[in-house]
Amino acid sequence: MTSYALTVDTGVRDLRAADHLLHTLAAELDLPDGVFGCTHLVRGDRPRVALSFTLPSEPLLRTALDRLTALEYDVSPGVPDACGRAVIYPGVTALTGTLTIAELLARSAIERVTVLGTAGQPASGTRLVTRDHVRPQWQDDDGALVLTAMPAVGGTLVPFEVPDPTPCCADH
Repeated sequence: MTSYALTVDTGVRDLRAADHLLHTLAAELDLPDGVFGCTHLVRGDRPRVALSFTLPSEPLLRTALDRLTALEYDVSPGVPDACGRAVIYPGVTALTGTLTIAELLARSAIERVTVLGTAGQPASGTRLVTRDHVRPQWQDDDGALVLTAMPAVGGTLVPFEVPDPTPCCADH
């Protein structure tokens, strides 16, 4: 299947704001199921978080491009890098509560799960407590959408990324 992608540079500087804006823009564009919405860290003189959408058709791409440009966002073709962090993807809304690895893989576009500090993949019956915040990343070595998890209480796993991280230097 051919896909069509665009990058939106909004100047957002943190992931939580970028996630929120990605959801807002997807709703405003009335994007169908099957769309991927990702965040990408942009380093350099002006660090920020760029957004990307991968869409299933050229007409949808043109419509999104026109509407985002009308909102005065800096929009360019393609994605900024191959390692985007997926926020919107097929099946994301079904990843709530506690699921087995098999259920997570069957319900979503996520292709595999890795666990920090271990070799190989977890068993299909291993339980994952999603915390309703599952942010897999595209792997540039093989193009797979991969969720990184870490061990948790009672032999379960949790996604590596926490839903409400403590800001750096919060205690200063």
